[in-house]
Amino acid sequence: MQRICLFPGTFDPVTLGHIDIINRALPLFDKLIVGIGRNVNKVPMFSEEQRLQWLKDIYKEEPKVEAVVYDGLTVNCCKSVGANFILRGIRYVNDFEYEKAIADMNRSLDRHIETVFLTCLPQFTSVASTLVRDVYKNGGSVSQFLPDIVNRTIIKK
Repeated sequence: MQRICLFPGTFDPVTLGHIDIINRALPLFDKLIVGIGRNVNKVPMFSEEQRLQWLKDIYKEEPKVEAVVYDGLTVNCCKSVGANFILRGIRYVNDFEYEKAIADMNRSLDRHIETVFLTCLPQFTSVASTLVRDVYKNGGSVSQFLPDIVNRTIIKK
């Protein structure tokens, strides 16, 4: 059985923290699918198409990484792409508490899908898409938090 993992999130924008988690997870799985979830409670700054393109560009040389956009429950996305693992990044203790509750709910919805947590490296602890968007909206430089391809794209806007 292949170890297929879904890394769900909004990725609005894709940050170096996301890239760190993806890159460190690659040796653990046969395939890693980045799932850009549509969240009715969030209004994204960047289009789904843009976020999907960033991921495709960043990982164009890595055949183990794919990206998809999905609606609804993450466990349903797992089923549709054949994933039996969900990957989540943890920055702080309160992240773990929140993510564990979601993992427990997902496990109750499908006991065959296991959640794996990776802690972020210390230099990425403060890198959250929400904070990056706030800095960007207010005219601050976000280049230190973003992959080059993402940074080049948003500078053009």
